[in-house]
Amino acid sequence: MRESSPRAIDYQALADFRFEIRRFLNFSERLAHAAGIEPQQHQALLVIKGLPAHRVATIGVLAERLLTQHHSAVELVNRLEAKGLLRRARSAADRREVVLSLSRRGETLLKRLTHPHHAELQSARPRLLTALAAAIDRDTAVGYTRRIARRDKRGKKRSAKQKHQMRQTQAAKGHRRKLDRNKGS
Repeated sequence: MRESSPRAIDYQALADFRFEIRRFLNFSERLAHAAGIEPQQHQALLVIKGLPAHRVATIGVLAERLLTQHHSAVELVNRLEAKGLLRRARSAADRREVVLSLSRRGETLLKRLTHPHHAELQSARPRLLTALAAAIDRDTAVGYTRRIARRDKRGKKRSAKQKHQMRQTQAAKGHRRKLDRNKGS
């Protein structure tokens, strides 16, 4: 197995990536506050709604996904339940286990918060991907950044039909150049 050579740390790339993440998180925090909840409450609702089907939403799972202590997750669940955004129920399989689910009001609020988050991610996508690529591999990032810049210059992505037409035009130009070279020799 070939050992990779140590690379210089690109602090600017790491800082740029961290900045782009923080910019999105700041957007998310402001949106949660405007909706009348704390950012961690929004995150908890998202964790519970977004768990894979094979995972049961429990306080332990919530604590794990929020990277917090169990007692902190209990307090968070208490506050969400008091706001009417969350319900607790005993598990049918194991009566000791408490299963969490969003209330109708919690579902509505999460949906209302999710649409602007999705739009913001779409808007931030080029910056986030460029920053991530640069933080991981500078060479990859340079090529990606150039492609994004060219696309942004055009104002939009070309459709498949436009791409096909461009390839045909380029192929025809190449064919004409080849014919011109052959005539000259």
